[in-house]
Amino acid sequence: MPVVPRWALLTSGCAPVLLIAGWLIAGRLEGPAYDPVSQTISVLAAYGAAGFWVMTGALFALGVCHLLTAWGLRAAATAGRVALGGGGVAALMVALLPTPSSGGSLRHGSIAAIGFALLAMWPVLAAHRGRSAPWALRPLPSLWATALMTAGAIWFLVEAHQQGAMGVAERFVTFAQSVWPFVVVASCLRHPRRTQCPSPAGTET
Repeated sequence: MPVVPRWALLTSGCAPVLLIAGWLIAGRLEGPAYDPVSQTISVLAAYGAAGFWVMTGALFALGVCHLLTAWGLRAAATAGRVALGGGGVAALMVALLPTPSSGGSLRHGSIAAIGFALLAMWPVLAAHRGRSAPWALRPLPSLWATALMTAGAIWFLVEAHQQGAMGVAERFVTFAQSVWPFVVVASCLRHPRRTQCPSPAGTET
């Protein structure tokens, strides 16, 4: 029996597709009043927005995809799976607690920040030592993935402080976070099955 079920390729692959489709369709419904460069995705999912249900549905589906992928990704270390699942729960809560039509929401922002942190940390938490691990679960690629996502989050904070290209920075980091689970699952499925299952402690057997 494979360590990672093939259906995890579908759940992980749907995550970035649904997210991007959500912000593109919702942005189109919002019209020229919405600026994807300087405005965040949360604006599209705010109460009263023209694409409210589209973006909310995309965020909800993203959370479900992360939860299912975390459940199926048995090749990853437990801490990483928990972090990925926690990121999925955060996406569900962000969808269920949208921002108001005007102004911000501390609750929404706090949950989103927790979700960003969990999804940035899960690659390095999921890693296993040794060359017997699939490529995307080895320490170096996992560390680079976490570093890239963290850098994207810092970029977003800088742009938010300067009232700059927040939308671009947020889309960059959310895309990176949504696509990495797919990379990990694909790496596990392509890995030779005889070495596909590292020990839970991350040591070679």
